[in-house]
Amino acid sequence: MRVASLTIHKDELEFSAGHFTIFSATEREALHGHNYYVAVSFEFEVEEIGLSFDYRHYKKKLRALCNQLDRHFLLPANSPYLSIEEDGEYWVATFNRKKIPFLKEDVVILPVTNISIEELSRWFLQHLTEDATELAKHHICAISVDVYNGPGQSSGIKWTNKK
Repeated sequence: MRVASLTIHKDELEFSAGHFTIFSATEREALHGHNYYVAVSFEFEVEEIGLSFDYRHYKKKLRALCNQLDRHFLLPANSPYLSIEEDGEYWVATFNRKKIPFLKEDVVILPVTNISIEELSRWFLQHLTEDATELAKHHICAISVDVYNGPGQSSGIKWTNKK
């Protein structure tokens, strides 16, 4: 068995989004945004034909995930310090007893504890590893995801197939 790696880090795997990072029950950043970039590395078993899978499948999946977040304000659904309630056409986030209204159409609520590059990399990885049958079919041994919130700053996470 031969194991190889492939990294996908293309300009098309990007999204622009607003957020604020929560540091404690009383401290958070001001609202702002980033141009985020996503890079993914795969480790896989190479088949007899010199490759393991058609990685266009994963590029398409990653582009769709980036598009889901692009040009939205991101809010964390699982923060212990932030609550989010529905109010007609708005999501109302409450932090430190202060209400922050957002138009629903402008917001994506993610199942994470914070909108940080650490949590965003985990969110992408969860989507890439949710189908065990697909991973086995493609002979994928490991996946690493890095999310950049600007040049020179990223956070990553790695999944390894436990055989």
